[in-house]
Amino acid sequence: MRLALVIAAALAIAAAPAASAPPTPGVLLPATSLGGLRLGDTKAAVESAWGRAYGRCRGCERETWYFNYFAFQPRGAGVEFRRDRVSAIFTLYQPLGWRTRLGLELGDREERVRAIYGELTRLECGTYSALLLPRRGTLTVFYVLAGRLWAFGLLASGAPVCR
Repeated sequence: MRLALVIAAALAIAAAPAASAPPTPGVLLPATSLGGLRLGDTKAAVESAWGRAYGRCRGCERETWYFNYFAFQPRGAGVEFRRDRVSAIFTLYQPLGWRTRLGLELGDREERVRAIYGELTRLECGTYSALLLPRRGTLTVFYVLAGRLWAFGLLASGAPVCR
């Protein structure tokens, strides 16, 4: 019995690092959640959902954590905080497998975004564009680069769209 408990504990510890990165695949529920996180979540809730393997942005205006799939490579997701609560959640560099509940996937053509979500306001952010879907005091953002869906964002009121 004692040996079984030791083995179970060892397996639980070994499995813990697997939860230390953004979820794969992450799902965007417009105006609700991205990758299982919600606007207003606490830092403890973020760490519980995505783990503690994150980097902190040194040059960001607001505290921002980056959860990258591989060290020193930007693909993954980010979380921005305002007053210790999540104010923005966004993907980085088109991580594989992320999608909406309606089947829109990162990498899809921009036309598919509009076919699913209708006409959206377009904001130019330099080399890329942001298609904006405001709902219930939040802003769901579809980031487009070279005609392809590049990233998702879920932003609280006042969070910067262009990142």
